[in-house]
Amino acid sequence: MTHSEISHHRLVSQKLYKTDKCSPQEIVHHFGAMQAQDYAMAKWAIGSRCDSSEKEIEEAINSAQIIRTHILRPTWHFVAAEDIYWMLDLAGPQVKRMTVSGAKKFGFDDKKLNQANNAIEKLLSGNNHLNRDEIMQELGIKRTSKEDFLSAAIMMHAEQDGLVCNGRMKGKKITYALLEERVQKPKTKLTKEEGLAKLAKRYFESHGPATLLDFSWWSGFPPTVCKNIIDAIKLQLEFFEIDNQKYYFVNQNIEKVNFKESIHFLPAFDEILISYKTREASFLSEHQNKVFTNNGIFKPIILENGKVIGIWKRTFKKDHAKIETEFFNETESSKKHILFEGIKAFENYLKTKIVIE
Repeated sequence: MTHSEISHHRLVSQKLYKTDKCSPQEIVHHFGAMQAQDYAMAKWAIGSRCDSSEKEIEEAINSAQIIRTHILRPTWHFVAAEDIYWMLDLAGPQVKRMTVSGAKKFGFDDKKLNQANNAIEKLLSGNNHLNRDEIMQELGIKRTSKEDFLSAAIMMHAEQDGLVCNGRMKGKKITYALLEERVQKPKTKLTKEEGLAKLAKRYFESHGPATLLDFSWWSGFPPTVCKNIIDAIKLQLEFFEIDNQKYYFVNQNIEKVNFKESIHFLPAFDEILISYKTREASFLSEHQNKVFTNNGIFKPIILENGKVIGIWKRTFKKDHAKIETEFFNETESSKKHILFEGIKAFENYLKTKIVIE
């Protein structure tokens, strides 16, 4: 097995081959959690793996089949409704330590955060969906800085307590709603060990082949915890080694996968890159600064047969979307007409004419 072959197998596990028909919520459930801080691009991360339009994916989010909340590292993620409670039980405590620490810098201790939770619950009760500015105005909390760290910490703390999640979109504004009014709470809970085992299996099934450190990076749990859980479920995993490094996977008949030529125009922060600690299987190190910045801003990428060969951006005009591309070498630039076949999926998803420049 080589790094090049790993990139092919990840296309399969990440459902970029679209070998079976999936709904938006089935895609999110398969991944466990999909990074979603760039809302528009995150919807396309789902759309690139199924045949649903942007409108259909937005409806799945608005109707709470898919939940958008802070979880894992922490950052915004999409999580399937059926997974939200056990994942919050599992990852919430470690994320809350960060939110509590952040809030204390602005004079908000545990008592004040709990008081904010009580006030937010009253504000949102009865399926009332409000954006963050509206909530902060009702709480009498003014913007503390350009980045507004305090209000972010307050809302993230409420998310980790299982109090709030995303509400319905109001135009282009994201709102919050009470989680229990959107998704019914299950009657039983998983133990921490059961939750970790479920999370690990889901990760290696949807992201494998991947390493222990990849899983640790994606989940936010320390390598020692991740090693213990991998050891606990090792009978459910397969693995191979490259340079004394173990790569784990689930449910892939690696020797019989029929690989085919493929082009994908994928969004910024896509799971094909963001979910791995190291990314040598996906692009050459010399191209790293073009794929993502030093402060961790990932660009939309053009993927050919599992390898990143360029980046792209889209701009919406009155009656079309404009796509601009930057390829890493002349070989790719010389076959643009072939590569642009890969943009048709994005055009179908948007239901908008695309003009390539």
